[in-house]
Amino acid sequence: MTTPVPATTTRPPKLPSLTGLRFFAALLVFGFHITLSSSPIPPNDPINLFADPEVARVAEQIFLVTGYVGVSFFFVLSGFLLAWAAKPDEKLTAFWRRRVMKIFPNHIVMWVLSMVLFAAAITPAHASVLNFFLLHAYSPDGAVNVAVNPPSWTLSSELLFYMLFPFFIVLIRKLPGNRLWAWAGLMVVGMIAIQIINLTLIPDTPKSALTPVSSFQFWFGYIFPPSRLFEFLLGSIVARLVLEKRWPAFRMWHALLLAVAGYALANVVPFVWTFNVATIIPVTVLIATAASYDATGRKSFLQSKPMQWLGDTSFGFYLVQGVSIFWVRQMMDNATFSTSVALLFIAGFLALTLLAGWALYALVEKPMMDRFARPRRKPALPRVAVQPTAPTAAPAVAEPAAVATADSRV
Repeated sequence: MTTPVPATTTRPPKLPSLTGLRFFAALLVFGFHITLSSSPIPPNDPINLFADPEVARVAEQIFLVTGYVGVSFFFVLSGFLLAWAAKPDEKLTAFWRRRVMKIFPNHIVMWVLSMVLFAAAITPAHASVLNFFLLHAYSPDGAVNVAVNPPSWTLSSELLFYMLFPFFIVLIRKLPGNRLWAWAGLMVVGMIAIQIINLTLIPDTPKSALTPVSSFQFWFGYIFPPSRLFEFLLGSIVARLVLEKRWPAFRMWHALLLAVAGYALANVVPFVWTFNVATIIPVTVLIATAASYDATGRKSFLQSKPMQWLGDTSFGFYLVQGVSIFWVRQMMDNATFSTSVALLFIAGFLALTLLAGWALYALVEKPMMDRFARPRRKPALPRVAVQPTAPTAAPAVAEPAAVATADSRV
């Protein structure tokens, strides 16, 4: 019987390559959003800027899968990074405080902005409240689960992951090292099971306004937070594989070639399998391979300063798209243009979204994390030099008082 590997207090190496990869995942979601034929904001008018119907169709087809890949990437990455940096002795409150401060300040800013610009006029009151507390993705009602700022539905899943992670990591640490691959495989099986349940037990009517399946199937297979837990847990298990040097020595080009194959597969399988199953292995291999590069000191362009800046802004870049794309297109009356002009507009939308994402990171996310994510340390009391004095009975009384003062500072 294999003994589980004990948790170590050694700080694992930093993973700058994964920071760089985050931007490309967010960029995949941008491509998905900017080419949609139907906006998630009622009345669900087209987002796609191309006037030529065939060009519009091809553009949407190219990027339809990438949105699902980007979201799955972030869920696996969350589990990987949390398990990579997990501290065995960290208090629950400290962990939860840091993770809540990571997502809620950005979310609240975008919630307020969305409500002011468009959402208050079209969103039921209960949907607004559920969205504010990131509980909206638990509702099968499409008017609720993508309400207010549509991209924020993923934060419902992230919040669930954060709340459960301290309990899951205890179990993951106890897994014998020689069974980690089997457990990783079980997570993939769990994703397959979710979609089998989706196709067999979840009602296939009414049809969704945004997808080729029913609104219930889209919700259960893609948006419902518990359905996405397997991706998060897979990331956490794979982090242990990399930390314990059990991950194969893939090269980055191997991972990229596998990603292309996964993209091709996702374009031919039935729709629900594109949510995560068709691409989960390429996504996981890409994350683990990039982490292995960092852990072994190998260099990649993902570690460069520009990529680190883009990666740092990726969360804001993702979250502002509900306003910078969906709302702005509504303000344009969803006008379409010739192919060359549409491409210029897409470049403009990319610049606008990137600028807004940077502002959200620089003005909200980073200051709030710096200020509130960690407990403030009490300032150390100044040392007082003790002057030698003639021996008296006084020191015998003063010494316990000094010890008491020192104890009260601990």
